[in-house]
Amino acid sequence: MEKLLSPSDLKGMAGEEVVLAGWVHDSRVLGGISFVLLRNSSGIVQIAAPKKDVPADVYGVIASLHQEDVVRCEGVVKESKAARSGVEVVPRRIELLSKAAVPLPLDPRGVTPASLDTRLRWRSLELRRPESSAIFKIENAIVQGFEEYLQSNGFIRTFTPSIIGGISEGGSEVFKTDYYGRPAFLVQDPQLHRQLTIAGGFDRIYDLGARWRAELSHTPRHLSEHRTIAPELAFIADERDTMRVEEQMVVSGVKRAMRDCGAEFETLKVSPEAPRTPFPVLEFPAVYDTLKELGREEPRNQDITEASQRALAEHVKEKTGSDFFFLNRFPFAAKAFYVMKVDEDPEFARSVDLVYKGLELSSGGQREHREERIVAQIREKGFSAEGLKWFTEPFRYGVPPHGGYSVGIERFVAYLLGMQNIKEAVLFPRDPDTLEP
Repeated sequence: MEKLLSPSDLKGMAGEEVVLAGWVHDSRVLGGISFVLLRNSSGIVQIAAPKKDVPADVYGVIASLHQEDVVRCEGVVKESKAARSGVEVVPRRIELLSKAAVPLPLDPRGVTPASLDTRLRWRSLELRRPESSAIFKIENAIVQGFEEYLQSNGFIRTFTPSIIGGISEGGSEVFKTDYYGRPAFLVQDPQLHRQLTIAGGFDRIYDLGARWRAELSHTPRHLSEHRTIAPELAFIADERDTMRVEEQMVVSGVKRAMRDCGAEFETLKVSPEAPRTPFPVLEFPAVYDTLKELGREEPRNQDITEASQRALAEHVKEKTGSDFFFLNRFPFAAKAFYVMKVDEDPEFARSVDLVYKGLELSSGGQREHREERIVAQIREKGFSAEGLKWFTEPFRYGVPPHGGYSVGIERFVAYLLGMQNIKEAVLFPRDPDTLEP
């Protein structure tokens, strides 16, 4: 297989022969000279073909090209002040590899605007837009940064089930499936299996994969399928240990993207900053007093509203300059059975959300590791202790204090890039109305 160069490889190669391949982003035939903008995953390069300097058959091929035709080009690199990248390629051979039908259902140049529904319907064409591909290059770098931090700090990646025999989070927002004649469910979050892995003697693990929620939500922030990265760590003192890990993981992800994706951020006109640590922490019940000072009243024993969360974010930003902060010790009544209560104040739990610019990025905290208390909390929440025995029984045999959190990857990327709709940060989004492409 021959080595194909990318547009980003051409600087400093003036006078050298190269081979490129990609899509026709645009073309112009101007009498004595023709131009083709060749695009591939690394960028766009100009192919300049003066009629007097290139073979007649090459000039003929260029004249026949249309937008999104796929071509292979052999030529010589030449410095050019007129080309945006500072170089162009003078072709000696151009081969048409694949012809694009006309008219296109979507313009990857973005010259002709399209609605989000149209862009998602023709996702493969939409992904050819530099603005669209930039999102997923940034997403890749962020996840690399997350994993680099975790791997360098003793976490190992594990793989938990996507199909389970019971409902892990409670509630009815699950997808049911047939499992060899028995009812089963697509997992909302394999939280319990991460805890069982800790019970198996692993100190530090993380899980990265798809999750499903059968919510009939038609909002810019909800998906039926999403991906998370979810660490779990043992022998913690309390939930604050999970916060320290999470904030460092977040910083690592953002810094990696800043280092590797400068051009992509520029394409999207986004200028991220490395978050400062430690992130501020607001705790219940003091949160209620802070909200009163901000002119907001919230009832106890339930989650606060999104409007109150945004008000807290503005308050934290004004006081500390941070866009990130933790909300800690939520009312236990609003949280899952496996969360540890605060022993000295059991109305509240060691439950933590990470908030960015008023939007929730993750949930986590310290888990209850004492078997008798887990069973009691299962009953308190109205679930069947017998039905969850597969989870609770291992806790009879010695499980260390542990905790963790789960960060929604697409949500993190969408919020960091200031997107109006999370679907733009998903390759092929799934929602109540979308099962194709």
